[in-house]
Amino acid sequence: MRSSVEIYNIRTGENRIVWQTERLIEAPNFSPDGRYLLLNADGLLYRIVLDGTSEPVQVDTGFATLCNNDHGISPDGSLIAISDKTQHGKSCIYVLPAEGGTPRQVTTNLPSYWHGWSPDGKRFSYCGIRNNVFDIYTISVDGGEETRLTHGEGRNDGPDYSADGQWIYFNSSRTGLMQIWRIHPDGAGLQQVTSDNYGNWFAHPSPKNDKVLLISYDPDVFDHPRDLNVRMRLMDMDGGNLTTLFELFGGQGSINVPNWSPDGDEFAYVRYEPA
Repeated sequence: MRSSVEIYNIRTGENRIVWQTERLIEAPNFSPDGRYLLLNADGLLYRIVLDGTSEPVQVDTGFATLCNNDHGISPDGSLIAISDKTQHGKSCIYVLPAEGGTPRQVTTNLPSYWHGWSPDGKRFSYCGIRNNVFDIYTISVDGGEETRLTHGEGRNDGPDYSADGQWIYFNSSRTGLMQIWRIHPDGAGLQQVTSDNYGNWFAHPSPKNDKVLLISYDPDVFDHPRDLNVRMRLMDMDGGNLTTLFELFGGQGSINVPNWSPDGDEFAYVRYEPA
């Protein structure tokens, strides 16, 4: 099987398979009520109910049929954010009803790649590429002016909010290898969180505000490609007690977006087999 959608429990160390398919599946989100996963394949979004019997059902995304793997569900479960390039030829962030419907454009500066909801559901964090510079931005769900938090200090990507809203975690190559950093949403208090000999990407703080999940590449790997041997790792909020939970064949598509269960005991991810 090309893709195996799985859930890992950090309390018990147990892993269970949700769905396996020959298709290329990416980036599972847990719904806020824990009932289903949202994931993408072939430019479209799908919902799979976690009852052990269901097959994925396509979500109506209207004209948006070139969605990438940067998507997520609002904290109250009412909206989905997507990143799609159908209209503009570059990734643009939209929102639509969680049950499906016509997307409403949020970002005007492109390309923009969604990565996180603020806990109150009022803002997004995302990666924006402006003049080939990768930086971290936030914006109101209603649109308007974007707020820039980084300014070209290396490549900056993958921003996700902590559950208390006090931090935005992101990965940056400003010191060489890609490492995890965090910054307050007002742009203050920048801190480096990891500093080791791995390329660390896509830090996702737990809903319990006690742990951060990330994926780590070998140091000679540039960017975040798919189909490599990588490590799923867990650490304290300040970077302490950084441990490897398990290794897997994966990378791009495994955990690009927020993927914790609402109780903070489990996370969803995708494991791959070679194409």
